[in-house]
Amino acid sequence: MAAGTRQGLKLALIQLAVGKDKSVNVSRACDYISQAAKAGAQLIALPECFNSPYGTQYFSQYAETVPDGESSKALAAAAKQHNVYVHGGSVPERDGDKLYNTSVFYGPDGSVLGKYRKMHLFDIDIPGKIRFKESETLSPGNGLTIVDTPWCKIGLGICYDLRFYELAGLMTQKGAELLLYPGAFNMTTGPKHWELLQRGRANDNQCFVACASPARDETAGYVAWGHSSIVDPWGAVLASADEKEGVVYADLDFNVVDEVRSSIPTGQQKRHDVYKLGDS
Repeated sequence: MAAGTRQGLKLALIQLAVGKDKSVNVSRACDYISQAAKAGAQLIALPECFNSPYGTQYFSQYAETVPDGESSKALAAAAKQHNVYVHGGSVPERDGDKLYNTSVFYGPDGSVLGKYRKMHLFDIDIPGKIRFKESETLSPGNGLTIVDTPWCKIGLGICYDLRFYELAGLMTQKGAELLLYPGAFNMTTGPKHWELLQRGRANDNQCFVACASPARDETAGYVAWGHSSIVDPWGAVLASADEKEGVVYADLDFNVVDEVRSSIPTGQQKRHDVYKLGDS
């Protein structure tokens, strides 16, 4: 660990087994928040679509207004009850006639500190393996969300956003030192890219990256890879789950961010004067 005076953060990722009963999903998420808070976690993060099965056929049925819906109110109350910060994974959000995949970040008083709508929708087609088109039901978000906390600035993304280094780069340029991506990678992309992308974004941006996944359910229509993980600014995996339900913990030392960025100062060496599209 690096020597320094910055305040450390105990982070918990909840790898939740998500079923078809929304109220049960929300109640169990709050139970895990209580468990993690009692274990000393100061920031507790949930997975993508923690209150709903992941699938285009479910998004409209499970959608709610944010932050006034059932799930949001429960997480706000849990954050306040346990005096912790809560990153609410994501939920299907209804806003007028549009649906979004939305994250909300709550303070220890239950207030909403940030809201992010998934910017890059998960539209893929791998012949013979998986086809999924979020855009069949969801609309994309169009803005960055960076939250101020006592430890650092935290940038928010969701799942497929992890593949886009431009988004991570913008968030770290704006001061983020921890990037949170709740995500439900599948049994095709998970083993190939889940850890690779987390370590890549951490290394590219010399920051912490944490990704909470749902637990794996082999009977579900969409089977999540699991393996919720926390990666440090060197690109090393600090903690990781297997495929089963549970909680992953790690102590984040933000002096390490300073150490890495001063030792290998790529942030100061970028050639923004050259990184432009134009005539060759």
